[in-house]
Amino acid sequence: MNAHTDMVPGRGPDAADSGTRTRCPACQETGAAPWASARDVEYRSSDEEFAFYRCARCGVLFLDPMPVDRLAEIYPANYYAYASDEQSFAHRVKDRLDALRLRRILSGLTGGELKVLDVGGGDGWQLDVIRGLDSRVSFTQVVDLDPAAQERAVARGHRFFCGRVEDFSTEERFDLILLINLIEHVSDPGEVLRTLGRHLTPQGVILIKTPNTDSMDARLFRHRDWGGYHCPRHWVLFDRRNFTRLAHACGFTVSRFSYTQGAPFWSTSILAALARRGWVTVTAERPMTRHPLFPILAAGFAGFDLARQLLGGRPSQMFVELVPARGSARR
Repeated sequence: MNAHTDMVPGRGPDAADSGTRTRCPACQETGAAPWASARDVEYRSSDEEFAFYRCARCGVLFLDPMPVDRLAEIYPANYYAYASDEQSFAHRVKDRLDALRLRRILSGLTGGELKVLDVGGGDGWQLDVIRGLDSRVSFTQVVDLDPAAQERAVARGHRFFCGRVEDFSTEERFDLILLINLIEHVSDPGEVLRTLGRHLTPQGVILIKTPNTDSMDARLFRHRDWGGYHCPRHWVLFDRRNFTRLAHACGFTVSRFSYTQGAPFWSTSILAALARRGWVTVTAERPMTRHPLFPILAAGFAGFDLARQLLGGRPSQMFVELVPARGSARR
């Protein structure tokens, strides 16, 4: 499961209903303003509306209050990250492109042996891919909240820690740490980055994939259940500028940055609009990702976003590679 819990920011006794005293989980500034409300249009885990706020200082979007005590409810048994179904053509293409990125990162690492950590890595399938890309990968570790994934990961030869990454402790230091579709699920992203920094070798790289709020679909669907909200499972959302700011504050340098297609967010947004009109049906038993229109929309919007990216557009997901800042202290 790609979710972690911590104390809920900003809802102390001085929190005003307007959100003007709500504290940003990234920069800790007060003064966030209401941004949008959204519902769980994908899994129908709740009928309520959830409130997103925008930090007046750094522009980070965040859910408040965060449902930290409702994980079993908001991550149902049929959640997509738990599924091991056969992947669509679009997913297979994405995996090939991701493998090229991983191969490039691995080739830039020196040493006869490499150690890799996947946070939110489930049963370790991505680590299987990485071992196949570079024979130097000698140690692999998964940190995940899903106890059902532990047995499969261990059987594949990976170490497994069942719990929050903030609570993960080891003497190992890793050359590559994966944080794929994870940082947006945590209540204190700075704490997560600082924790991972303590587990990184001096030459190490952290590869992060997370939504980008500075995108066409984020603007078009701001008040219409934008798919990037992934409500109520995405708790903190960034753009390039404010994520870079957070990374610097946590002792990292952005060594490489790129945008990537956000087809799932487009697909969710479109299907949510159709559902509001009664033209499609989404239920808890058949969530949005299993609707027959979803892969068709995803394939079309993947091509649309990739074309826009070639023309300088900013699709709604981004890859960030972090390395330790020169002279930063690791304790």
